[in-house]
Amino acid sequence: MTTLIEPQTERLQLRQWRNKDREPFAAMNADPRVMEFFPALLSREESDAAIDRQITHIEKYGWGFWAVERLEDHQFIGFVGIKNVGDELPFAPAVEIGWRLAVDFWGKGYATEAACASLQIGFEQLKLKEIVSFTALNNMRSRSVMEKIGMVDTCKTFLHPSLSDEHPLQEHCLYQLFRDR
Repeated sequence: MTTLIEPQTERLQLRQWRNKDREPFAAMNADPRVMEFFPALLSREESDAAIDRQITHIEKYGWGFWAVERLEDHQFIGFVGIKNVGDELPFAPAVEIGWRLAVDFWGKGYATEAACASLQIGFEQLKLKEIVSFTALNNMRSRSVMEKIGMVDTCKTFLHPSLSDEHPLQEHCLYQLFRDR
């Protein structure tokens, strides 16, 4: 059985998903502000399927995109973590870091705090050599978090294979961070 890794920071617990996370996660994925740089809002079924995929990844590897809750009140705020990228991406195989928080929790440093803990797990515990991150070119909020956690813009862009040629979010930027940096 794989040992689950569940990092804790000063203010946050990164943990395996629970059934009680499904409703607030679905609400988050139905919020146009949260999903501004994604192809579409997610239905409840699509949101639940996303949680199921994250649970499966964490059960297999011990780490992944963890549910995040505040320690002070145990409130679910979104997800942050590291996971293997899909084989369809041009830089696969790789491990990516990613985050998605409910709007009420933006601007409080939570994404950066949890992302730093995720990087620490990736580099110190898992001994990964490199972690990447990517987003639509004009997602300046996520790019700002990438830069705050020390990631470097590779200045390489790619067309996300799951988006059509005419989709306005198809072009993505790629950031990276190496363990020895």
